[in-house]
Amino acid sequence: MILHRRRFLHLAASTAAFPPLFEFAYAQSYPARPVHIVLGFPPGGASDIIGRSIAQFLSERLGQPFVFDNKPGAASNIATEMVVRAAPDGYTLLWVTSPNAINATLYQHLEFNFMHDIAPVIAVFRVPNVMEVNPSVPVKTVAEFIAYAKANPGKLNFASSGIGSTAHLSGELFKFMTGVDMRHVPYRGAAPALIDLLSGQVQVMFDLLPSSISHIQAGKLRALAVTSATRSKALPQLPTIGESVPGYEASTFNGVGVPNGTPASVVKTLNKQLNAALADSAIKARLADLGAVGLGGSSAEFGKLVADETAKWAKVIRAANIKAG
Repeated sequence: MILHRRRFLHLAASTAAFPPLFEFAYAQSYPARPVHIVLGFPPGGASDIIGRSIAQFLSERLGQPFVFDNKPGAASNIATEMVVRAAPDGYTLLWVTSPNAINATLYQHLEFNFMHDIAPVIAVFRVPNVMEVNPSVPVKTVAEFIAYAKANPGKLNFASSGIGSTAHLSGELFKFMTGVDMRHVPYRGAAPALIDLLSGQVQVMFDLLPSSISHIQAGKLRALAVTSATRSKALPQLPTIGESVPGYEASTFNGVGVPNGTPASVVKTLNKQLNAALADSAIKARLADLGAVGLGGSSAEFGKLVADETAKWAKVIRAANIKAG
């Protein structure tokens, strides 16, 4: 893992090198045909909504179609392998998500090594999860929840959108750091998990904020805290879990990567244009609507983020002995 982490950071740092003349010429003509951005999840989620907005921005700015392709399956591994196998020419991009960092440890027999085979381009956004309970649970704060869970060991079920999802690992990190005993109930996506949370079949969930915020605002679910390091502007009155459990942080990140070997000059072009997209007022507004925080920055910074997240979730997966289903 250490060697792969170093390799990933090296791929990021290499984009800072001055491109040879042929790379410069290639970058000057890029893009000369449609570019495909591949996401490993179905349409409709925050990744898809923001990704399509940015693809439209790039299409208008660069004069070539940026086509957003959904290739769901195997917790994004199908889409990732598709991009890994693509020509490293800048015409097939990967919309990187937190599961890429999680899957590096969760899956033992992948046909690729994410941190070796995908070079980072840019971090796009982070979005917090929200710790929420069915209103029948007699708690209003994280501290009250911890006390209630410890008084009722094994009686609380926490739902997630699937084994290895950020909703799952956010809950496992909470268990690890607080010592509470809850049973994990995985679902095939956030929608069915929310149905059972709303009905009281399960009691708590650490769901992505965009998919739960309407239920929270309608009073159908009680939010206790957000999982990010800072409070969310979408729900500013809501504390962070870290305010009650020092050091706790769990949020979902999105970014863009390319196949290893893509010309550094193309990576620089993409990084520049994606930073411009994140500065666009319409995209900033869309991010705010979803409770997400725009990131941007250099490819090296994104490389460090992915490496850090991979190491962080590896510890949780091993400590909880989580296996891919």
